[in-house]
Order: sequence, then structure tokens, then C-alpha cells
Amino acid sequence: MEVSMSGQQPTLWQMILSVIAAMFGVQSEQNRERDFTSGSLWPYVLLGIISLIVFIVAVMLLTQWALSLAGA
Repeated sequence: MEVSMSGQQPTLWQMILSVIAAMFGVQSEQNRERDFTSGSLWPYVLLGIISLIVFIVAVMLLTQWALSLAGA
């Protein structure tokens, strides 16, 4: 497995922040380069799928809550 230019794999927290930044379309060039040279795509894919599921569930729950407040 290839390591990033800094010699270290990104931490779980760094990968989570990168996935969140990708969801919003904002990412620094330094972080993008670190992510693409870290060696493996699959942790990012898995975190992306998990974050997408969490986002969809959150939107559904907020919608149900808002409708219940509106009396619908």
C-alpha cells in the first residue's frame, strides 16, 4: 500500500472530514492530493456510502418532525 507524501496514512478523522468536504464540493488542494495518494479508495467509498445513508435518514426524520409540527 502506497503512503502519502507526508509518509503517513490519513487518520479516520481526516478521511471523514474529506468525505464531508467532498459532499459540499470544497476541499483544499493539499488534502485532495493526500487523499488521492493514500493508497486505497475503498475506505473513502465506504465512508461516503455511510455518510450518504446518514444524510438521507436525517432528512427523512427532519421532514417527519416538521410535518408533525404542522399538523399534517
